[in-house]
Amino acid sequence: MRCLNLTLAGGVACFIVGCATQPKATLTSGQRLSNVRTTAYTHLEGGSGRNNALGQYLSGRQVMSAASDWSRYPLGTRFRIAETEEEYVIDDYGGALIGTDTIDLYKPTRLEVKRWGVRHVNIDILQWGSEEQSLKVLAPRSKNHCVRRMITALEKKKGKSVAQTTPPRSSL
Repeated sequence: MRCLNLTLAGGVACFIVGCATQPKATLTSGQRLSNVRTTAYTHLEGGSGRNNALGQYLSGRQVMSAASDWSRYPLGTRFRIAETEEEYVIDDYGGALIGTDTIDLYKPTRLEVKRWGVRHVNIDILQWGSEEQSLKVLAPRSKNHCVRRMITALEKKKGKSVAQTTPPRSSL
């Protein structure tokens, strides 16, 4: 009986603390991916600096930025690392990630990048991103060979070409 009371008290305490903080996204897709390879990067490492692929600031706050091959984890995919409860959204990509199942997690400092290193973690998919949105963002950048590889992989999945998703250009 005492154990039951302690369990109930602990549950109520967790509920109260949960109400006092920002609500966490719930697992909507119900999918846990096991043993996902993750690395870390920071805005101090070349690339686009402080901006993600959408031209917005990389986020190191409540929902943090992450990069991937968008044909594997599309733009907008939200996930939580099971072990740390950190929540991320795919809003960036990187050439070294193309053709891999690696997710690169944004960290605000080089020290945090070094501490993270390379880890294999379980992630809970909270919401899958959009392959269509991924194609829309990538299409104007199709001259880059890494981007072309993602576009080709996305087109194979969807069965359509970039020509069908981009408006025709007029020649002068």
